[in-house]
Amino acid sequence: MVHGWLRGKAGVLAERNFRTFYLGYVTSLLGTSMSTVAIAWAVLETTGSAPDLGYVMAANVVPQVLLLAVAGAVADRLGRRRVMLSADALRCCAQASLAVTVFAGRPPLWLFLVLASIRGSGEAFFSPALGALTVEVAPARQLGNANALYGLAQSATRIGGPALSGVFVAVAGPASVIAADAVSYAVSVVALSLLRLPPVPAGGERRTLLRDMVEGWSDFRSRTWLWVVSLQWAFFNLITWSPWMVLGPVLGRDYLGGPAVWGAIMATQGAGAIAGGLACLGRRPRRPMVIATIAVFGYTMPDIPMARHATAIWVAMGAFACGAGSALSSTYFGAAMQQQVPQDRLARVTSLSLFSSFGIGVVGYGVDGPLAGVFGAPALFAVGAVYGILSSAAVLALPAVRAVRWQEKPDPAP
Repeated sequence: MVHGWLRGKAGVLAERNFRTFYLGYVTSLLGTSMSTVAIAWAVLETTGSAPDLGYVMAANVVPQVLLLAVAGAVADRLGRRRVMLSADALRCCAQASLAVTVFAGRPPLWLFLVLASIRGSGEAFFSPALGALTVEVAPARQLGNANALYGLAQSATRIGGPALSGVFVAVAGPASVIAADAVSYAVSVVALSLLRLPPVPAGGERRTLLRDMVEGWSDFRSRTWLWVVSLQWAFFNLITWSPWMVLGPVLGRDYLGGPAVWGAIMATQGAGAIAGGLACLGRRPRRPMVIATIAVFGYTMPDIPMARHATAIWVAMGAFACGAGSALSSTYFGAAMQQQVPQDRLARVTSLSLFSSFGIGVVGYGVDGPLAGVFGAPALFAVGAVYGILSSAAVLALPAVRAVRWQEKPDPAP
């Protein structure tokens, strides 16, 4: 009975290719979540400047925004595994180099910036290829479970990684944690190398990369449900999500009770994501985009208590709903894309969806602070809550969104 329950919920782990890749992926996620804290500590130990830390964070994000649009087309053209191998090897080298320089002393700021941009470039190529590779390593009937397991891994490592990193940085220093992250990328490279996949078919017609990108754009804009949801998320990240990320810690310091309370709220959000991911396992909803869109209402919940200057318990409840909503939304949106988009175009279509979210949403990180100084943080949270609720209701009302059905077999390449 237990065996049958496990097979229904996480039977995708019985697939050798998926299990091998997943072990490497989880290892690299844990290393990355640990190194984020270690790199921040290393920058502050070296320069002592909070603006310098912001520059390093920006150096990681900007290449992702600039390269995403082309990265998906490259993955579809050269093969998803090949691109992901290269991306992880690149990030492994960047982290190993940073670990060596931090071990040696105090590296200059420009070196932090260069290596952060290399890591961001690797992430830009890895992310759109991930969803496309999933179709190759997981059975069609298990795509929902595969995406849910990705979400569970992301949530668990976001909770556990910083806690472990704090201990290891205190005991062994930031360089040791950064070196461990380099090793985690090497583990992912080995896992990807062990996958047994058919060779990438050689195209009979010579095509330019630009033509591949145009073809991906044509497929993206032809699917109303896809571009509408991507557009919603672009402004959702700008209006609703970035205040939570940028101003949330500020209000956590000012009135919620300080860093310990804010850390507990973030842990509650992670617990909500784990609960949502577990709820997705074994379920194949008939209308996945309806479930994904309803889940976005949960994403909006933290902005409401923050707008009302509510106590920490109400903020934590909103954070839990946000975590659960994020797990449900990403799981079923990802499954819908993997099922509806032709497999040979999946990476480039994914990259276009990600590009809209990153390209517009990242602006919020720069403007929320000044806007809060003019209008007040509660006003920004109120606007974010209103947008999140109204935009989700509008998307849910669209026939094209409600018409997306669960498919046991993804659409083949034309």
